[in-house]
Amino acid sequence: MTETDDIIERLAGDLKPVPRNALRRRFALGIVPSLAFSLLLMLTILRLRIDMPDVLMLPVFWIKSAYNALIAAAAFAAIFRLSRPDGSEGSFFGLLAAIFAAMATVAAIQLMTAPVETYPVLILGSSALHCPVLIIGFALPVYAGIVWSLRRAAPADLRLTGFVAGIAAGAAGAWVYSWFCTENGMPFVLIWYSLGILLTGALGSLTGPRLLRW
Repeated sequence: MTETDDIIERLAGDLKPVPRNALRRRFALGIVPSLAFSLLLMLTILRLRIDMPDVLMLPVFWIKSAYNALIAAAAFAAIFRLSRPDGSEGSFFGLLAAIFAAMATVAAIQLMTAPVETYPVLILGSSALHCPVLIIGFALPVYAGIVWSLRRAAPADLRLTGFVAGIAAGAAGAWVYSWFCTENGMPFVLIWYSLGILLTGALGSLTGPRLLRW
């Protein structure tokens, strides 16, 4: 018994208290630079949409931006909670459903007030095929930053944490992409942006158990 106590004392003797807010700082170090890199990547490869000064006056642009930003904010908050062994996603899925429902309402209103002949443009636009792919591409640096942050944390449910991390990265990537995307159809955003975010979440669900393993 004495020998066991000695071993425990030796193991615990070199432990140092973790600085206050260390996890918050690590998340900031992992997420902010990776988001900035994703934004720089977009500006280098695609650049801002050429009519940006005029677009900034349109409510549809800010609704599109807010949709992605709100999902990202809710997911980042959930990741922080999930990063602890006793953490949970909290009300994340309820918030996600509420944000999606609000966007679906806006999309439905736009469709109801628009001529029927404009439906293909509002729903499919001209970039439906490559929009989700580009969102995933811009999400990957952010996902890498989140994974780096979580490697020093202790999430218990690795698949769920990976999924929420993917949703956060996907929404961040969609927000970055929205500064280039010329689509103004809210149905387009609801379908194709959401698809890109969901696919990134699926990627996180698949890779989370391996990348976040203790």
